[in-house]
Amino acid sequence: MTSGITEGMRDWTGRTVYDTAGDKIGKVGQLWTDDDDGRPSWVTVHTGLFGMNETFVPVQGMHPRGDGDLETPFDKAQVKDAPNVSPESGRIERDDESRLYSHYGLTGGRTREDFDDRRATGREAVGHDTSGPTTDDAMTRSEEHLRVGTEQREAGRARLRKYVVTEQEQVSVPVTREEVRVEREPITEGNRSQAMSGPDISDEEHEVTLHEERPVVDTEAVPVERVRLAKEQVTETETVSGEVRKERIDTEGDVEGRTRDQR
Repeated sequence: MTSGITEGMRDWTGRTVYDTAGDKIGKVGQLWTDDDDGRPSWVTVHTGLFGMNETFVPVQGMHPRGDGDLETPFDKAQVKDAPNVSPESGRIERDDESRLYSHYGLTGGRTREDFDDRRATGREAVGHDTSGPTTDDAMTRSEEHLRVGTEQREAGRARLRKYVVTEQEQVSVPVTREEVRVEREPITEGNRSQAMSGPDISDEEHEVTLHEERPVVDTEAVPVERVRLAKEQVTETETVSGEVRKERIDTEGDVEGRTRDQR
């Protein structure tokens, strides 16, 4: 790779990085160069849930894909397990960079003498913003924003269970029975022949069979309703919070007037 940052590299910020298997790793945050020769050596890539982590990935072997995104020869798992090096300080310490080189199996890490010389001369590798000293005299102030999404998880289960209970019911049922009633009629010309048809004096019995109704209880199964479980979506609003980092820009030395933005 030739020394210095090419025009194409200046546009890497914000592009998505994939490994050779096509797995998405994250978006490029910053391009890190060496102050001595201006060679790009590392990029930070936003990884993890909602891109909250910033992981160092070597520039070596990284190149644009046909769709404009970037591809690295290091797989997603290796990048995910890279040593945790914070980019907030604006420089990579000697031991941290050595751990990064070792993790990615690269050579070319600086020796102790290299770092001692750099500290003696006041030159160290720092992270450059997209509008850093290699481009113009302006400085870009950046800040992190929360990216909030949702994930679906199992919250509980519901089931229908049918069981049998026994209850007492009372029902009024009309019943009919026969009773004996004695009827008497006088002897008339109309019934005289029937009255005189038997012996004058004799013993005699007449029998009448009586009937009655009684309640009969039986049961039958009758379908009365259909019951099922139905799901419905209820939308609620929940408040979440998280820590975000923001860059601040201060002035030093003799500065006339007041700046418009001291955030």
